[in-house]
Formats: sequence, structure tokens, C-alpha cells
Amino acid sequence: MNTENITHDLASFAINTRYEDIPAEAVDEVKILLMDSIGCALAALTTDKGKMTVALSKRLGGPPESSIIGMKGKVSCGSAVLANGELIGTVDYDATMAGGHAPPYVFPAPLAMAEISGASGNNLILAASLGLELSARVAAAVQQSHGAGGLTDEKKQSFSWGTRWGQAYSNFGAAAAAGRLINLDQSAMENALGLAGHLCQVLTHERYTMSAHRHMTKYGVPGWQNTGAIDAVLLAQMGYMGDTTVFDPDEGFWKFVGYEEWHPDIMMADVGKKWIFPRVNYKLYPCCGMLHGALDCFYKVIDRYHIMPEEIESITAYCHPSVAQPCFVNPEIIDIPDAQFNPHYVFAVAAHRVKIGVEWQDPHMMRDPRILEFGKKITCIPHPEFGKKGPGGFPLFLSKVEVVARGQTYTEESTGPRGAKRGTELKDEELVEKFRHNASRALTQNEIDSAVDAFLNLEKLSDITEMMKHVSKL
Repeated sequence: MNTENITHDLASFAINTRYEDIPAEAVDEVKILLMDSIGCALAALTTDKGKMTVALSKRLGGPPESSIIGMKGKVSCGSAVLANGELIGTVDYDATMAGGHAPPYVFPAPLAMAEISGASGNNLILAASLGLELSARVAAAVQQSHGAGGLTDEKKQSFSWGTRWGQAYSNFGAAAAAGRLINLDQSAMENALGLAGHLCQVLTHERYTMSAHRHMTKYGVPGWQNTGAIDAVLLAQMGYMGDTTVFDPDEGFWKFVGYEEWHPDIMMADVGKKWIFPRVNYKLYPCCGMLHGALDCFYKVIDRYHIMPEEIESITAYCHPSVAQPCFVNPEIIDIPDAQFNPHYVFAVAAHRVKIGVEWQDPHMMRDPRILEFGKKITCIPHPEFGKKGPGGFPLFLSKVEVVARGQTYTEESTGPRGAKRGTELKDEELVEKFRHNASRALTQNEIDSAVDAFLNLEKLSDITEMMKHVSKL
């Protein structure tokens, strides 16, 4: 397969696809996904990490081009994407899809460019759809799709945690989306894609997984990577020559970034005919998704039987095999990554029925003696049958909890977390309520109502500023 043709064909797809070419389900998904992602960013504003990110973005400043979500005033597009990428991903509440946490890696760049170019709602939907699609396709090529709409075959649908994993591939999608909004031509778009492959982060996911020291960068820094996408687009617009053979099968992107596999034939199959980025897995809980199935089971038990925390003697949660890795087993609770990856803490706040949301990551909650002491009652281990084949031959995301209370054992099982498999999708109304709660610390009720209306009717907006003014204090 000719590598220059790959870059040419992807660039052509990015510049020639029309709004009318996007499947209706993709249009609807982008609107809801954008709302969910911006809601996650608004929730993050009250966290220490969120405050630091915003402060740095304002310090870097620049010409008043683009908004920081939830904040007054504007900064340069590069400073805005730095803050917004970090804000969307901070609370670990953002959606996952083909490859992983795409929203914080893809959305900030087109959001910033949409403000600069005065784009309409349709323009933003089109650009975001293109960005998500390219991200998902490159994810499939490096075999980073774990059953969330990618092109991988059956044997690749199981999630292999911690093996040269990372979101570097999303930079192609972010650059394509931003480039479309400023109308890059064919040559410039090819150069932008070539640059984007070089202006991305290293694969740090494995480092996080295998380290007992949980840190704020977790498995990547999406805000920083978005600055690479923005730079790629602006440089290409000026005539900067990018690596248009970046998809070389021997020494190209996959190799120099560090992925273990490269399948360009999968990436290019039916481009423009079959859209693969839907369906999206929305998160019910602000913590690592590997714990979600067991949390679903736990809530069913304590709600069905009205079990109070003081009645619980022990909880055994059977989860994804990754819970045996160091990032899950360290019992300390110091900062928000600990609140997201520590099953002792996560099940403790759930048992005490702490409001689901950023409240789980409030400093006073992470210091609460009741929560910390209760965490000692919890055991989290890999489900012994995780990944066994279910209907259609696909592996099942098996989860189970055993709650010992009132002198008996209550058991509940699940074949997959809510929001992450067909038949358990979250309804739009549920996601609107999630947004409302996430936005409640940053926006007034009237602002929230206006924002929801703008998201749900995004295709009707003549200027994206009409949406941003509801969520960024313009």
C-alpha cells in the first residue's frame, strides 16, 4: 500500500466530506458527546489540577482567539486547547470510544478553531465527526480498539491493558478537524497530517499502569497533545512541509511512536462509506472504567436491599484483570488520580452514597476518616472468567460483587457496565442530567438551560459563539 496515497486519501476525506455525508446517528452522537465532554470540563474547574491548568493557560495567554471552558475572556488558540484538553480529561468522567478517551484529545482543537473562524454549528459537527473518525481509524490500525466501535476483528476485541498503549494516534483526528475549519486545501491538509504524527506525545499508558505512584498525567496529557495538532495546522497553512509519508509501513508513525502493530488496510477500509467512531461508551462514574461493571452490581445490591454502610462487613469486587496492576493496588489517597483508580476508595464513597460526580474527588472527601476506614473492608480482584466468549463469540466484560451484610452474602453479576454495551446505552435524558450536575458548580441554572438547548440544537446555530457563550462566560 502506497504510504503517500494513504496520507492523500485521508486528507481528501477530511477536506471533501460534506455535512450531508455524515450518518444521522453520527450527527446525534457528536452533539451529545460534545455536551458530555464540556460538562466534564466544567466539573474539573473546582479540582486542583483544573485550577493549575487554567492558570497556566492564562499565563501563556496570547491574542484573544479562543475560550477556556467555564472561564471569562479568551486566550490564544494554543493556550485554549492546552486548558480544555486537560479539563475534559481531569475527572476521568469523559466518554470512551474506539481506542480510548478520544474527547479530550480530539475536541479541543476544532473547538478553538471554530471560534476563530466563526464556524456554524454544522461546521463544528462536520469537523468533529471527521476528527473522531480519523482518530478511530488510526486506532484500529495500531490495534488500540477495544470493542467500542473500531474495525478490529473478534480476537482483538479484548482490552490488553498496559502494552504500549497511548492516545498519540488521536492527533491526526484533531489536526484534520481543526484544518477543515480553516479550509486547508489538499496539499496543506496532507502536510498538517504529516506534522501531527510528529507533534504527539509518547506512549505513557504502560508506565502509569505499572507504577504504584499515581500521578496527574495518568496515561497522557491531552491538552499538551492538542497544542501539537494546532501547531501542525497553523504551520501547514503557512506552507510548512510535513512528513507526507508518515504512514510508512516499516519506519512510519506506528514504529517511531512505539505501537506494536500496524494495519493500514484496516484503517483505510471503506473510508467515507462506513463510519466507525459511533458507538460511544459514556461513563456513569468519575473513576476508571475497569471498575464500572462491579460498581453497577454494587449499587444494585445496596439499593435493592437498602443496605447502609454500617451494616456492611465486607465487599469483594471481581473486575477487569487490570485491577491486579500496581496503579490499582496502592491504598493511599492523596489526590484525584488516587480517587479514580483506588477501588477501596471508590467503593467506599459508593457505599456512603456520596453524590456521583466531582464530589467523589473533593479534597475533604478524600480525607474523610469514615471513607478511609471503610475502604479496609473492600477486596478487589480479577474476575476469573473475564473475557469468556458470549453471544456472537465476543469476549464479555464480566463483573461481580459479593456484599456481606446482615449475616448473609448478597451477590450480583454483570456482563458489561451500563453505557458500554448495546442494550444498556445511557439515554439522552440521563446524559443531559449528567451535564447539568457537572456544570452546576460553574454555571447558573439559566446558563445550564441555555447550554443544553444549544448542544441539542447545535446544527441550528449560525455561529458557534452562541454555544460557547453559555459555557465560557463570554
